[in-house]
Amino acid sequence: MSAQETSLRLPAFEVRQGSGGTLYSFVVDGKKVPEFASIARVARDDERLIIGYQRPEVLRHIREIRDYLESAGPIIPNAIVICFDDTVRFVATEVDSGMRAVTVGHLEVPTHSETSLKPGWIVDGQQRVAAIRDANIDEFPICVVAFVATSKEMQREQFILVNSTKPLPKGLIHELLPYTETKLAIALERRRFPAAVSEQLNQDRRSPMYLRIRTPTNPVGVIKDNSVLKMIENSFTEGALYRFRDPETGAGDMQGVLLMLHNFWTAVAELFEDAWEGTPRTSRLVHGAGIVSMGFVMDAIAERFDATATPSVGGFREGLLPLVDACYWTEGIWPFGDGRERRWNELQNTPRDIEILSEYLLMKYKRCVTVSTASSRTSP
Repeated sequence: MSAQETSLRLPAFEVRQGSGGTLYSFVVDGKKVPEFASIARVARDDERLIIGYQRPEVLRHIREIRDYLESAGPIIPNAIVICFDDTVRFVATEVDSGMRAVTVGHLEVPTHSETSLKPGWIVDGQQRVAAIRDANIDEFPICVVAFVATSKEMQREQFILVNSTKPLPKGLIHELLPYTETKLAIALERRRFPAAVSEQLNQDRRSPMYLRIRTPTNPVGVIKDNSVLKMIENSFTEGALYRFRDPETGAGDMQGVLLMLHNFWTAVAELFEDAWEGTPRTSRLVHGAGIVSMGFVMDAIAERFDATATPSVGGFREGLLPLVDACYWTEGIWPFGDGRERRWNELQNTPRDIEILSEYLLMKYKRCVTVSTASSRTSP
């Protein structure tokens, strides 16, 4: 063992759950946790692949916990959750726990000064650990529940399962979903494939939305990830993307989906170039209301083509032409009819405003299609 590396020998319980899951429960001085467990903050590597799975430390929350720890009689009953690699070792003792699923023993945990060599990652409880670390106290015993995972995928899956019921940023959960395979709650299962599609739209250099979707690992993006997800999910439900999705598994034809979305949004970017290059503050096209509403327009245009065909960029461009002079993405007033008028920047990302804008855009498109069809029928 190197001079920088030592080992902790902690009394622990080995708990066997279900058909093969194993947990370890022990108590350790919270000041020592940073010696063997780190926080894998979510980020992307040089190849734009997701790494890590934790959100940045919340400084205000940490400060509040630290102040509490420095007060009289603090108590933290909730255990932190740590994922270990296979360098930790459990050694059973001869003490009988009295339960068939529980073994008494010691957990031998390597410690190291270098983050990359630490055997543990904090799945839940990073603020508590940071607060104990920074508090002006000599020690603070904390309960820990741990498990061993041999892959990054399992670490991310456990992070989602542990945290999905807590008020975590939804964008973080959505970014991690494409990198998991385990069975999740129904709501998360339904979003796994749409999240994977959104991920590809954001990471593919050929995509008109390349790095334009704002996520925890791409904070410079201008289009909200949740707006893109809503647009994709709406189309999967009863729109142009419906035929690409397997209703039983929730997965689908990724290439077919991406071709449809690439072609449509490329046409949008070309026809509404100035509005597309703006931000939600300067352009309602890249605002939630615009993204979701234009998704319905994509469905309507695609519906006019063969059920097994995907419109080309030119096909979508032709379908969008009637909307060019009818849209007020960056200035002017939307004439929604029946005396309803809204300044361009008054549209909000609410169900009602999305409904009004969608009805207006679809009406303009379908009216032009009807006129065009009638003209072709009367032509000699």
